[in-house]
Amino acid sequence: MMKLALVLLALPFSALAQTPTPAPAPSKPATQHSATSTANKTAAKSASPIPRVPGIPKPLYSLKYIDIKVGTGELPPLYRFYTVNYTGYLPDGTKFDSTIDPAFKHPTPFTFPYGGHRVITGWDTGFEGMRVGGKRRLYVPYQLGYGLAGSPPKIPAKTNLIFDVELVSISDKPTAPPANAAPRPSPPVTPGRAGGMGTPPSASAPATPPSGSAPAAPPPATAPATPPASATTPTTPPADAPAKPATPPTK
Repeated sequence: MMKLALVLLALPFSALAQTPTPAPAPSKPATQHSATSTANKTAAKSASPIPRVPGIPKPLYSLKYIDIKVGTGELPPLYRFYTVNYTGYLPDGTKFDSTIDPAFKHPTPFTFPYGGHRVITGWDTGFEGMRVGGKRRLYVPYQLGYGLAGSPPKIPAKTNLIFDVELVSISDKPTAPPANAAPRPSPPVTPGRAGGMGTPPSASAPATPPSGSAPAAPPPATAPATPPASATTPTTPPADAPAKPATPPTK
């Protein structure tokens, strides 16, 4: 019995000894990535002739808008005369001007040359993409409105503005205002602005020069070389004039 048990115990060990060991799988060659080559590829992709400036760009100010009604008329080009209705509000809800509120006595819509720098910057860009018949609300930051100075007394300094505007029509020529029209307050007209912001506009100046006014005559280019003949004084006495005595007569 002892010999039989030893034989049985020896069988598993002999079976294990005869089982072949699998060969190890060939290993893939390791890919070497050098930090220098990676940096060079990144630099090649981001190469630009503009000098690099460190930092993150930050917004300064921007015009925002909401399309209340999308127009179905013509998409007007730049540098045409836009005729619009509008109502202007201060941030606290105070209404400072309007063409549709009878309290402001504007019997007709307002016409201005779009893109002609005759109105605030917010208006010169706020109608972009509007079609005739469209309505839009403009949120104009003070930098695109009346700047640091504002337009006293109605618009304080550094005041953001809100406009509800409607693009009524476009034309190649301005429309003449009616004779009984009330003087239009300063917003949104800024005549004579030379590209800067913060200069309050004139309250009574129209958006376009009045028709029929003649420019002042320029002064003559050169003055006459000699005065007129009637104004000349003879330098010598006439031939028949009595000779003047050299000394006064004695009494």
